[in-house]
Amino acid sequence: MDFLSPGNGEPRESRVFRWVAFVASAALVAAGLRFALHEPLVAAVVIGILLAALVGRWLSRRRLRRVLRSGDVIAVLRSWAGALERIPYPATMAPLMAATAFAACGWIDKARAALASAERGPVWEAALEHRLFLDTLLLTFEGDRDAALEKARRLVRLPLPRGEGALRDRVLALRSAAFALARAFAHQSEPGDDELLERASENSPLVFWAMRYAAAVIAIDRGDNDKATRLLAGAPPWPEESIFRAFHLEIEERARLSPSPCS
Repeated sequence: MDFLSPGNGEPRESRVFRWVAFVASAALVAAGLRFALHEPLVAAVVIGILLAALVGRWLSRRRLRRVLRSGDVIAVLRSWAGALERIPYPATMAPLMAATAFAACGWIDKARAALASAERGPVWEAALEHRLFLDTLLLTFEGDRDAALEKARRLVRLPLPRGEGALRDRVLALRSAAFALARAFAHQSEPGDDELLERASENSPLVFWAMRYAAAVIAIDRGDNDKATRLLAGAPPWPEESIFRAFHLEIEERARLSPSPCS
């Protein structure tokens, strides 16, 4: 499953259902075209209903993306409530998902507490990629840079999903972004890390701000303080519980005290 968006996983039964739905929809389209020749008004109504359903689905996804990027961890968990109730192996996976939400919003203590409550066992071991990603975030934000880099190295060395396609590309991009994040906070960034982090922030809205702060650190290290300021534009007012509050204040202070050479 996609551990940054619970409920987006597609088990085998879902793939079969999607294939059947595709065949059925193709048949319905053919029937609809024939029907439209004889009853154009009714056909127009049906098409309107379908378009309304599609627009509603698009708006729902847009609202979810906005919540994930809001930095409001309580709102994120509330939006996941239904999915977490149906998630397989909830004793392990629900705390892992909660810990991921807390970590992605900088709530380190809450993330550690949620992680500690997860049931250990075969599912825990099977969630190695999820745990390495989460450990990379937590150790980075806690200031244990060496341990974070080691976790990130283990993460990028994991086998990739078989075959090619969107899933493989997404996994590779997210692993690479986690490694870039750890390097950024360790002040060991490599060329292209800033672009990688910005892409990850757009493609994975839950970790939008985590990736943006890492990219801002790189910008500060390179003396591009204007870019650092732009990256943090629109950041929410982080509560005391979030380490991002301290990150934001420090980056703003450095950008203000050390203006970019071009300014």
